[in-house]
Amino acid sequence: MKAAMRSGDKPRLGVIRLVLAAIKQREVDERIELNDEQVLLVLDKMVKQRRESLAQFKQAGRDDLAEQEAYEIGVLQDFLPEALSEEEISAMISEAIKQTEAASIRDMGKVMGIIKPKMQGRADMSAVSAVIKQQLNS
Repeated sequence: MKAAMRSGDKPRLGVIRLVLAAIKQREVDERIELNDEQVLLVLDKMVKQRRESLAQFKQAGRDDLAEQEAYEIGVLQDFLPEALSEEEISAMISEAIKQTEAASIRDMGKVMGIIKPKMQGRADMSAVSAVIKQQLNS
């Protein structure tokens, strides 16, 4: 936050302030102090919200708002762990399917239960869900 203030990067500073406000709000609401894992959940939720907004803005032809959401996603991702590659995601899903002995779409919950803690903040869970469905159907 201080670096953004010193460099005069007002858009980045605004996003960082939103993040801090979201973290503080959750701490106040739940009367706890968030640990690193819980902060990652907050950041992941914020990225997910912005991805959904980005898709809606693009669909509505609002390129100015879509550009702002894309910028915010980029800033938020700076604070998340390094994203997993498609190969890593696929390998982790295959391992989870073997581990749970999942055979059909009905077993998707078991696979997600194993995958989600490992990938939280490192992959778009909706895309991961689609890959799991694809692997279970084949």
